[in-house]
Amino acid sequence: MIGGLPQVTGLTTTVSGVGWTWRYESSDGAVVAPDDAPISESFPTQADAETWIGETWRQLLDAGVDAVVLLDDGREVYGPMTLHDSQG
Repeated sequence: MIGGLPQVTGLTTTVSGVGWTWRYESSDGAVVAPDDAPISESFPTQADAETWIGETWRQLLDAGVDAVVLLDDGREVYGPMTLHDSQG
């Protein structure tokens, strides 16, 4: 948080102490915010965030999101994780 304002990360807005969110990226690593993409909520646990991405990854891919990064209070936990099928 900078000066009391939330930090905007892709389609997510995180405020210190709020929780787990996803940042959306293109294949070149640029942060993207497609209009058709579901908006990532702030989740109370990592498991909740991972369940949500497991349920919505196809919608994100269809909207133009190539990869996601998991954030915990704005800190990168892992990623980028591709949304594309590894089998081609």
